[in-house]
Amino acid sequence: MPLPAGVYRADHVGSFLRPKPILSAREQLDSRHITQEELRKVEDEHIATVVQQQIENGMQSVTDGEFRRAWFHIDFLQHLAGVERHGSVSSTNVTSHGVTPPKIIVAGKLGHPKPIQVDDFRFIERQVSASKAAAGIKHTITTKVCIPSPTMVHFRGGRDAISTEVYPTLEPFFEDLVRVYQQEIADLYAAGCRFVQLDDTNLAYLCDEGMRSEAAKRHGEDPQKLTKQYADLINRTISQRPKDMIIGIHLCRGNFRSQWFAEGGYEPVAETLFKELDVDVYFLEYDDARSGDFSPLRFLPENKIVVLGVMSSKKAALDDKEDIIRRLKEAAQYCPRGLDQLCLSHQCGFSSTKEGNDLTEEEQWAKVRLEVEIAKEVWGADLSV
Repeated sequence: MPLPAGVYRADHVGSFLRPKPILSAREQLDSRHITQEELRKVEDEHIATVVQQQIENGMQSVTDGEFRRAWFHIDFLQHLAGVERHGSVSSTNVTSHGVTPPKIIVAGKLGHPKPIQVDDFRFIERQVSASKAAAGIKHTITTKVCIPSPTMVHFRGGRDAISTEVYPTLEPFFEDLVRVYQQEIADLYAAGCRFVQLDDTNLAYLCDEGMRSEAAKRHGEDPQKLTKQYADLINRTISQRPKDMIIGIHLCRGNFRSQWFAEGGYEPVAETLFKELDVDVYFLEYDDARSGDFSPLRFLPENKIVVLGVMSSKKAALDDKEDIIRRLKEAAQYCPRGLDQLCLSHQCGFSSTKEGNDLTEEEQWAKVRLEVEIAKEVWGADLSV
């Protein structure tokens, strides 16, 4: 059985280390020394470069590196009507650097006044075409758009972060949330996008006993019920996608400057995740013991793919090639179709926030090249089958 279009044996989650000129330009924007338009010009220049670098280093799935974002989720969600960005979230999700993400408040009726990612997608497409032409590349390169899962609007703040005046009950809130995501996905499809990845920390956080307890208190319901509610929310969100649009979901337990925030195997969510969630491919964090063993993969249906994140984007040192191959083969024992249902990636991106993980750009690309090398050794030279 071939891989879904846009999924590759050597794949990646989406973000790359931000070049220093982008970080500097963001600081200048914050201090009002440059405009948003001037920042975008700097981003454009370096996105063109990172697209070319991904292709040169063997990637066939290409993103903008999330260079236009400071936080993987906030910079998308704040463009929805009704969503406001405030201060920092109050929870255990705090780094040892003393940094917490801004919190989002649903202060008005949710709306989608204009496409959020379409212009960014079109820009990447132009860079992909230019890079392919310059290098004489004939094989397919897929532009992947990464957006935060709709669960990110609900999980961290819960009922307290959603206006009771606008939404006295939560059913209309979820209906509007589904609607605005459907509109964004439809806009992306109309622009030519055929691969969307939903980035979801919350289903992974619901594998952590401490965070399950927190969620039960915050949401006033059993975490297992919340897991099913989130699966239904995501399914409704993607229910109108055309048949030739592939949807992936990435589960992450935190990725800020090489740190993590949650731990625990996928067992508490696995049956719902694999049997009820209507996505085509899963990007799963599996780089160390925090993610548990591979046994939850026994729930994987025969028609779905897992991009197994057994390599680490958090460490500067290269992964051990033989150990990665061993772990891939171990995971394959739980899959109905074995290695045929697996691909390889790092457990998360290299820079889920603008700060990035603790490694250099040179070390980042060395890791990408090693991943491609391993994938070719395990599956063969053609990474698309």
